Amino acid sequence: MLTGKKITVGITGGIAAYKTADLVSSLVKAGANVRVAMTSAAQKFITPLTLETLSGNPVHTDLFPNGFAGGVLHIDLAQNTDLLIIVPATANIIGKAANGIADDLVSTLLMAATCPVLFCPAMNVAMYNNPILQLNIGKLKEYGCHFVEPSIGPLACGTTGKGRLAELAEIVYNIEQMLTPQDLAGLRVLVTAGPTREPLDPVRYLTNRSSGKMGYALAKGAALRGAQVTLVSGPTNLNAPNAIDKIRVETAVEMRDAVLKHSDHSDLIIKAAAVADYGPMEISDHKIKKQADNMSIPLQKNPDILGELGTRKKDQQVLVGFAAETHNLERYAQSKLEKKNLDLLIANDVTLPGAGFDCNTNIVRIFWADGTIEPLSKMAKEQVAQEILDRAIKVLRARRGEN
Repeated sequence: MLTGKKITVGITGGIAAYKTADLVSSLVKAGANVRVAMTSAAQKFITPLTLETLSGNPVHTDLFPNGFAGGVLHIDLAQNTDLLIIVPATANIIGKAANGIADDLVSTLLMAATCPVLFCPAMNVAMYNNPILQLNIGKLKEYGCHFVEPSIGPLACGTTGKGRLAELAEIVYNIEQMLTPQDLAGLRVLVTAGPTREPLDPVRYLTNRSSGKMGYALAKGAALRGAQVTLVSGPTNLNAPNAIDKIRVETAVEMRDAVLKHSDHSDLIIKAAAVADYGPMEISDHKIKKQADNMSIPLQKNPDILGELGTRKKDQQVLVGFAAETHNLERYAQSKLEKKNLDLLIANDVTLPGAGFDCNTNIVRIFWADGTIEPLSKMAKEQVAQEILDRAIKVLRARRGEN
């Protein structure tokens, strides 16, 4: 999402300034060209050399520098960029920006900016709750500026409350969304992800090796493009952006209930979860003790969520399924596509290197309802997600008679 994007980061004088090192590093690793401007107060908390090393660009600290060869510095930094981020955004810089004060490099950038502006506030809870600050934030929002709200937790001053700089992942998500075309705005997308767990007793359960990474990538990718996303997730160690409505479930029955509750109101449904086909007929109230050399556990079939969605699918909906196979991939995928009444089926051979469980990459084939089979090369799951979304939206727009 950020490859080739030009981002200017304005750092002001708050203790959270030290966290900008990780932010700049992450943006650079994502392919962005990052330039940094700092106030004099910011330099008390983190050195320009640190940010220069991480960004690979000179760090600017003076409104009137000597020897700048690019014209007028603050105009270049403010206008030759795709996004201006102020992090941490102190009460001081927010007040200046809201009232048109430009008395240092960073505040002058805000006055000269013609690109989108993102503020990431961080300060003492009393300062954040101050009605004057809230008034200034409201004014800036009216002017079209964007904000990542601070989180609640322990603060550097020893108090606890709302004022901590938002988590790095949440800031990066907001940056990515602001630089992503909102071509899915207005659409409701339902995604399932991860495994299910079928309990045997209070200690043990049956499950599978799904990590949920593909489903989470799809949910995030749709949200970045402006969709209203509901993610129904089995047990995973993954986090979803705050913008996504996340519903945690454990068993196949719980996943079915959550999915059917939201399916009728969804434009696009992507079933990426690896749902257990069977579960135990009985669940022991107590831990099953080791006794005989052999033990049999009677299993019963779990609900076929994808099949049920296929029978309930409306004319204006698109349904996408997944198939993880170890052999006869094409035959099994074609059969599943037809039996479940799917519009697209995404299949992968989990025995291939780079396509198995818990990988950060995937190698998939896309099966279309008209019989077309489209193989994709190995790529990061985030990129695979965008390819899948592109094709699903193509089907949805064709069904609706849209260009």
